[in-house]
Amino acid sequence: MPGFNTTAIHAGQEPEKLTGAVTVPIYQSTTYAQQELGEHVKYDYGRTINPTREAWETSLAALENGIAGFAFSSGMSAIAAAMSIIGPGDHVIAGNDMYGGTYRYFSKILEPLGVKFSYVDMRNPANVQNAIKDNTRLIYCETPTNPMMNLTDLGAIAKIAREEGLITVVDNTFMSPYLQNPLDFGIEIVVHSATKYLGGHSDVIGGALVTSKQEHAEKIKFYQNSYGAVPSPFDCWLLLRSVKTLGLRMRAHSDNAQVIAERLHSDPRVAKVFYPGLASHPQHELAKSQMKAFGGMISLETGSIDNAKKFTKTLRYFTLGESLGGVESLVCHPVTMTHGSVPEERRKELGITPGLVRLSVGVEDVEDLLEDIERGLEAL
Repeated sequence: MPGFNTTAIHAGQEPEKLTGAVTVPIYQSTTYAQQELGEHVKYDYGRTINPTREAWETSLAALENGIAGFAFSSGMSAIAAAMSIIGPGDHVIAGNDMYGGTYRYFSKILEPLGVKFSYVDMRNPANVQNAIKDNTRLIYCETPTNPMMNLTDLGAIAKIAREEGLITVVDNTFMSPYLQNPLDFGIEIVVHSATKYLGGHSDVIGGALVTSKQEHAEKIKFYQNSYGAVPSPFDCWLLLRSVKTLGLRMRAHSDNAQVIAERLHSDPRVAKVFYPGLASHPQHELAKSQMKAFGGMISLETGSIDNAKKFTKTLRYFTLGESLGGVESLVCHPVTMTHGSVPEERRKELGITPGLVRLSVGVEDVEDLLEDIERGLEAL
């Protein structure tokens, strides 16, 4: 088996046969010539299949060690495709700490359609076991969670699901395929917002699913073609370009974040730091067992909304904005940005306070980022 970086550069990206181009071409065609009625050479219509998207999907499957990958026009459309496997009356056990847009989709769209949800703290696998009902079909979680950086034991959840005959879906956006591979632990479907680390340059919106089971692949493919939420050939080309450096970027993100997390943890002006790479993180040992490194995402408690405003306003290299995973550093305020759709009471239960700030640590020189962090702390 080739290594990750070799796979990222070569899987699905063989030289083009006609000209020998080493970069996959952007096949911008919406339709393809057919020999005669009922006969065509694999390709017929751009929503159904496209050579550039096919190359990207082949790359995705290889990076996550799955049997099939599927590209979507956004992370949320990928989540919708994963959840299309279930229907009205089915019960889902979901993590109580997740991206606000995912919770909004579950609570405002799927629940009114008749899908039932139980939201549990997945730090303890027993909570998942205890939530299983006769109509439970699927377990959904993020690990690490957004924004509290809580972890789920992937092997334990996969074991429960296997014994109970349940489908498992894990959002792996924060880690990327370089740092964590849920399918290797027995998970059946992996979700990515490709907008984040897979794209890595804040210039493309996309989503992805990878599965280890043929029956899921067939259903996802049917959904993808029927709903048509597919990325353009150019978007797929951008993602193919970006994924070639994914391993290099994730190492840089992780190295920078580790240094910054340790700096924040040692500063008395910071009430609390949430980062699985810290020995003080209650799930640090679990993190070491299922991740190659600890990623570029850090959350910190500044103590109040006023402190959060002062901190974010003073930063120079950390740009205040939505999203994460780009080469440039970003700072986000979950209460007013990514988790504004989550009810206030639920946010309080999870610790998503008005003073909580989330950092997406980029790949700039770490000395400059440390200087920027110090500038923000001095403003508190």
